[in-house]
Amino acid sequence: LCVKCGGVLAAPYGNFSSPNFPGLYPYDTECTWLIVVTEGSSALLTFDHFDLEYHDNCDYDYLKIYNGFSEDEGNLLGKFCGKSSPPQFTSSWHVMSIIFHSDKHVASQGFSAAYRKDVCGGVLTGLSGMITSPDYPENYPNNAECRWIIRAVPNSIIKLVFTDFQMENNEGCNFDYVAVYDGPTMGDMHLSHYCGNMKPPDIVSSTHELLVVFKSDFNIGGRGFKAYFFSGKCQEVYTAIKGNFSSPQYPNFYPNNIKCHWTIQLPPGYRIKVFFLDLALEGRNSLTDGCDYDHLAVFDGGTEKASLLGKWCGREMLSPITSTRNKLLLVLHTDRNTANRGFSVAYIGASRMATVGEGTLGGMGRARALRWLRAFSFSGAGLAGSCSRAQAVADRHTPCVLPSL
Repeated sequence: LCVKCGGVLAAPYGNFSSPNFPGLYPYDTECTWLIVVTEGSSALLTFDHFDLEYHDNCDYDYLKIYNGFSEDEGNLLGKFCGKSSPPQFTSSWHVMSIIFHSDKHVASQGFSAAYRKDVCGGVLTGLSGMITSPDYPENYPNNAECRWIIRAVPNSIIKLVFTDFQMENNEGCNFDYVAVYDGPTMGDMHLSHYCGNMKPPDIVSSTHELLVVFKSDFNIGGRGFKAYFFSGKCQEVYTAIKGNFSSPQYPNFYPNNIKCHWTIQLPPGYRIKVFFLDLALEGRNSLTDGCDYDHLAVFDGGTEKASLLGKWCGREMLSPITSTRNKLLLVLHTDRNTANRGFSVAYIGASRMATVGEGTLGGMGRARALRWLRAFSFSGAGLAGSCSRAQAVADRHTPCVLPSL
């Protein structure tokens, strides 16, 4: 028996439910709903009723909710079963996916859910996301107030970066403003108020939650703001003289629709040299021959305003790059489809009086690569095994992770 269910939900608001609800849902069924609202908005999902077969790991009957498209497990917001309703979810962008699955045994009543376009505020999760003022890039409405709680995984921090900012200006920022709090409530530490035309500086939380409040008064508006947030493995700051890191989930495929920041910040007087140990991203645009889809960019400083040292995609054998200052920023941008293994890099700092050997690890040969890494106190144990750095550079199909430093 073929059960018709799922579909694309493109209206500003609506309802959907499991097949036969409020009756028992059928066995051996899978349904996928794709909620698509206008770009610049987010989707708010709530549940009115929830009753699925229970299992400790929800391996039998379950409901999966994704921030974006369902093909990407990296954007999974949660997997649910039993009688406890999932919490309210707000997507980090304008698409949300819901998958209902039932096995061949035991059926229950199922679920009923509602969604709506949420143009203002919400709880945002995931590795990265974007928030904008209402109606951006058009002028925001008067008498509006929005609150976004950005929630990362515990024991991580959040970085908030404004890329556009234009609001009514006054000396105390008492009319139209954006306020940021170091926690989920307005009772937490108030980091600052912002208004006018000057973009706020990058903001880094001290905990895994951040509150952003937008408020406008009864007259005079502006274009508003656009900001990105980065959290968990998608936002790291490295201060050690040497280290290594990789894209989220490496060597497995990275998530779709993310933007990640890695900042290397060393003491004054140091430069930074980065070695590309592995690079496997979505390939170039066949029409423009540019890295228009997934790409890795490196900036000669701590922000994206700094000089661009390079932008890469596909499978390339890259020479090392060296900063001119003590800060370096790596940015990974992925689009909504086609993922790959990602990247792995190692870096080392050197004073301006010192030099760091030139040449790629792939060009050194295995013995020389081992000597080079050991000279800078990298463990050679990982290279001596089945996953060698020389092999990684020569053969892009061999993923490698640099040993812990």
